[in-house]
Amino acid sequence: MEPVEYQRGQKRETRRIHVGPVPIGGGAPIAVQSMTNTDTRDVESTVRQVQELYDAGCEIVRLAIPDQEAAEAFGEIKSRVKPPLIADIHFDHRLAIAALNKGADGLRINPGNIGGPKAVEKIIRVAAPMETPIRIGVNAGSLPKKILEKYKHPTPEAMVESALEYIRLFEDLGFKEIKISLKSSNVMHTVSAYEQLSREADYPLHLGVTEAGTLISGTVKNAIGIGILLFKGIGDTFRVSLCSDPVEEVKVAYEILRALGLRHRGPEFISCPTCGRCEIDLFDVVTEVEKALSHIKASPRVAIMGCVVNGPGEAREADIGIAGGRGHGLLFKKGKPAGKVPEREMAKVLIEEVKKLVE
Repeated sequence: MEPVEYQRGQKRETRRIHVGPVPIGGGAPIAVQSMTNTDTRDVESTVRQVQELYDAGCEIVRLAIPDQEAAEAFGEIKSRVKPPLIADIHFDHRLAIAALNKGADGLRINPGNIGGPKAVEKIIRVAAPMETPIRIGVNAGSLPKKILEKYKHPTPEAMVESALEYIRLFEDLGFKEIKISLKSSNVMHTVSAYEQLSREADYPLHLGVTEAGTLISGTVKNAIGIGILLFKGIGDTFRVSLCSDPVEEVKVAYEILRALGLRHRGPEFISCPTCGRCEIDLFDVVTEVEKALSHIKASPRVAIMGCVVNGPGEAREADIGIAGGRGHGLLFKKGKPAGKVPEREMAKVLIEEVKKLVE
């Protein structure tokens, strides 16, 4: 049977900018971002976390800059890590300028709380000659008072109006190296806001569902909100926001991209939820295999199934698969049976076979 080809929305055409060496928009691959949750003033722990994010596949990392000490630390961190770094600034435009002078590859500011148009102009005067992009970050929780008075609530329309006002401010200052985000903890408000803005402006869009929640609830909200927009062809870069280890954000991000057929990184694991027919300790096997193969960048399809109902079919369709039952499993390699494996050796054999496949 021929594979089904789902009709995604046509990719929205946008301008292209660069965050360090990473292209954003203009047909570039959708970039995965995250943010450190360490104290930026603690250089060692922040460098360590940036490296962990980079190893997980994060292409752009954002750091909070709450004060001048953090801005000074930013420069040292920047000199010791590989991925481009974005400085996240609120309330004080001088910190944005300090971060730029320390080598920031990009800024994230909310023009509404940075000190007004004059403060924005001071930042742009420094960023423009460096061609350093700025993300206009609109958040439902911090909209301008006049817009909230007009709409009564942080509606999608209110967020879009706020974004368009900021875009006009930047354009009036002759600066177009921008990308925009419109974040809300309300998933469908987020989707609606991005849909509306995508019809009004051609700047790259950074997607996200803010304050999404813990690992499980946040993953669901991000997968739905970001997934809907990417399926419609909207979005050039994104961050999955989770109240968890930021490395988990990167893992979820790549699973969203994989599910949509947009990008692939790391093995794809197919495993059953188990039921009363399962006769092996599937959870332990899956956990051991996933952990052992977490460093692999290639994306083979690996099936680890627990019974004879759907197991052989799924294992046969995978690059490497095993269908377990009654203390042993039937190994499949590229759709062909390759012998029986005792349960105690399943994880070891799967790990070895996947490594041989990708090496």
